[in-house]
Amino acid sequence: MTAIWAVVPAAGSGSRFGGDIPKQYLEVAGQSLIAHALDALLSHPRVAGAMVALGAGDTHWPGWTARRGKPVHSCIGGADRAASVLAALQALAPVAGEDVLVLVHDAARPNLDTRDLDRLIDAALQDGHGALLAAPVRDTLKRIDDDGRSAGTEPRERLWRALTPQAARLDVLREALESARDAGTLVTDEAMALERMGRRPRMVEGRDDNIKVTTPADRALVDHLLSSRANRERA
Repeated sequence: MTAIWAVVPAAGSGSRFGGDIPKQYLEVAGQSLIAHALDALLSHPRVAGAMVALGAGDTHWPGWTARRGKPVHSCIGGADRAASVLAALQALAPVAGEDVLVLVHDAARPNLDTRDLDRLIDAALQDGHGALLAAPVRDTLKRIDDDGRSAGTEPRERLWRALTPQAARLDVLREALESARDAGTLVTDEAMALERMGRRPRMVEGRDDNIKVTTPADRALVDHLLSSRANRERA
């Protein structure tokens, strides 16, 4: 049976959010964003553990070696997301082996639904191209001109918003990220790296409330969502 591990890139400073600490350590609904993200991944019975890529000199990392009864390892990430994910894959291979399905998940995306994760894992294990959670674009899309005026309406029927986790075999994703790095190509997610190699990752529709916290308004919304979920689970 293929082992499944989570990879969480958390080396960013969160400068776009502002504040004194990286956004992955901001508290919502009683614990940090990264704690929620790790717990959502590690509470799934098929996920064996996690590798977290940290920024050099990160003084906020609590030093977790386990959560939800499963191992948590850490390594030093890179200057951007792709470099951090690649560093995590290189650190994970000696721990978990090469025959591993990795689930790359944003540290600031705390509201992951277990049912979405179920369907993503099933799709990725069945499809050698990898898979990712995504949501269809539901809003009308406008193209603007140089003056900031609406210049047309774009068709949205085949457009989806990429979410995380994004899943692929460790060796396949590592090769794709190394290829992009060596070519000097900046890839903004794992699916883009796989696409460069001719692969076509499977789109798995996920919940719209799988939100990445990038603004204070996102933080308030996620706090509400997580607090409401906790209240329902206690009821």
